Amino acid sequence: MTEAVRIRIETSFADIPAEDWARLAGASRGDAREPYNPFVSHAFLSSLEESGCAVAETGWLGQHLLLEGGEDGALRGALPVYLKSHSQGEYVFDHGWADAFERAGGRYYPKLQAAIPFTPATGPRLLHRTGEPVVETQAALAEGLKELTRRHGVSSAHATFVPETEMPVFEAAGYLHRTDQQFHFINAGYGAYEDFLETLASRKRKALKKERRAALEHGIEIDWLTGSDLTESIWDQFFAFYMDTGSRKWGRPYLNRRFYSLIGERMADDILLVMARREGRYIAGAINFIGGDTLYGRHWGCIEDHPFLHFEVCYHQAIDFAIGKRLTRVEAGAQGEHKLARGYLPVITHSAHYIAHAGLRRAVADYLERERQDVEMMGDYLAEHGPFRRGENHDDTD
Repeated sequence: MTEAVRIRIETSFADIPAEDWARLAGASRGDAREPYNPFVSHAFLSSLEESGCAVAETGWLGQHLLLEGGEDGALRGALPVYLKSHSQGEYVFDHGWADAFERAGGRYYPKLQAAIPFTPATGPRLLHRTGEPVVETQAALAEGLKELTRRHGVSSAHATFVPETEMPVFEAAGYLHRTDQQFHFINAGYGAYEDFLETLASRKRKALKKERRAALEHGIEIDWLTGSDLTESIWDQFFAFYMDTGSRKWGRPYLNRRFYSLIGERMADDILLVMARREGRYIAGAINFIGGDTLYGRHWGCIEDHPFLHFEVCYHQAIDFAIGKRLTRVEAGAQGEHKLARGYLPVITHSAHYIAHAGLRRAVADYLERERQDVEMMGDYLAEHGPFRRGENHDDTD
């Protein structure tokens, strides 16, 4: 990077021009060289803020790093960052680190979090403008986050759900490497769902067919809604599902009704609602976001309980959609070993952690070394016990 650049901190996406942000690789569908990730789009991030979901009052104070340079001061790179007073809505758990540090007399919060709020999906964090020197831009942002940590005098900075390709940049800057596990469906060029079923062991194939039939008993039908289908009435119904299930599962759902109206206005073509209908009314639904090559399943809710309906709406229908649209992957959110039986394979996720306090850093580094080994061993074990056929040693009859 030959031209002089500087990093500026911006607290609000309302003050970042959407057209400038869209020039960052992966942040819009306009860049054919980088798969579009809807969660790093200006539309998604600004909707979280404008709705009041990710703001200072909820413990998410924007501290976004903007790398600017050249005579026109153009945006060269960016890193979404928040100053946080808690560890909620992150899905990479550091509560144990916080408790240990504070018992030892330290102050863990506030901390810096480079992440997409409430979104456990891997995507670019060290964003660079298309055509810019990638590694130099990313390195400047990683160092910028460290400097921001020092200026705020906070305990740490955490970049979560980082692409594996960005991890060498973070590690070179002195960040610790953490791994975890999710379950993703990998589309091996299937022409239809039946082609995917043929790759499974006979017993597993039969079980999934039976499960899908059972889920749609009692006259349940499935609708795919996207684009202009996403009316305010539809959002009212989906939000009722989200609040009912979210309140029981999490205690306090993170997202509000305004958020759904905003994303419906700004990115409706990037959204797929899978809605289950019975006797003329919707009773359950799951929201998915459509990326350049990936379908991202987020959350679901229901107002009626039916056996296997959760699996049908969240996992099987997502596979159907991905195969039909020739997407290469379905990311089905955090945790969930039950996804393995539905054809979702264990995949390693990555995060980077800069710990300012030397003693805490040593303790965390030791812990992460053991944790990485455990994650790798568990991934290997689960992959070996997946539903897929093994060579020629299987019964291929139904």
